[in-house]
Amino acid sequence: MQANDAHMQQFLEEEKRKAVFNEVVAKLTETCFEKCVTYAPGAKFSSSESSCLTNCALRYLESGQVVLGRLQNMGGS
Repeated sequence: MQANDAHMQQFLEEEKRKAVFNEVVAKLTETCFEKCVTYAPGAKFSSSESSCLTNCALRYLESGQVVLGRLQNMGGS
């Protein structure tokens, strides 16, 4: 019975990680799209929009890593 509980706990933790990941991707997409796409998108993004989207996504992820690192340091202190 304990093996099933451990398996269920592991499954739930994995599902929670997936949900958090999906939330981050959705927020990143929304934030960067609003910032970078100035006109109704056509078949593809302009080079400036594409560059902006790439830079925005990288900055968003870097910021998240900095915040996470600081929170971990605060928790470990």
